[in-house]
Amino acid sequence: MELLDKLNWRYAAKAMNGNKVPQDKIDNIIEAISLSPTSSGLQPFEVIVITNQELKEKIRPVAWNQSVITDCSHLLVFAAWDTYTADRINKMFDLTNDIRGFKNDGWENYRQMLLGSYPQRDPEENFNHAAKQAYIAFSQAISAAAFQGLDSTPLEGFEADAVDKILGLREKGLRSCVMLPIGYRNESDDWLVNLKKVRKSKEDLVTVID
Repeated sequence: MELLDKLNWRYAAKAMNGNKVPQDKIDNIIEAISLSPTSSGLQPFEVIVITNQELKEKIRPVAWNQSVITDCSHLLVFAAWDTYTADRINKMFDLTNDIRGFKNDGWENYRQMLLGSYPQRDPEENFNHAAKQAYIAFSQAISAAAFQGLDSTPLEGFEADAVDKILGLREKGLRSCVMLPIGYRNESDDWLVNLKKVRKSKEDLVTVID
């Protein structure tokens, strides 16, 4: 299976060479992100795609000074909604109705159920739920990059509050939760490139219940 071959090839690149990734490949990754499943179809996150070198230089010191921040081609920042609001929920339900061209009683009842629960919850609980949805899309972005022969480096090692301030996310009702530099590995500077991939055995990973 080609996908498995690509996933075996990929690893979390520790050094990148600064070469630019063609825009059509980035567009494919964004499309994969867009097609990711999310709870209730709300897509409660946004993706900030950064190619501006000056901006990447500002982010690097608050991201453990990792070189992939500045040496990648594109830096993707996944930013989850800070909470669920009636406006945000209604916007996605209305969009569904517009695209499908009809209203469904069951769907509208489901809308009212969410409106009666999500906006009333603690904002931190809502952010954590939204961030989990962003992680689903984040995983698909990693796979989409690998499928096209692109390297990526999943990053949680950064000061989220600082990144939020640099990008002005809080003013937009967003909070950064994970980042993904995308580019090409620099094999001569990457200590991890030739090491064997290590994963748990299937027996330790999977429990089958017949």
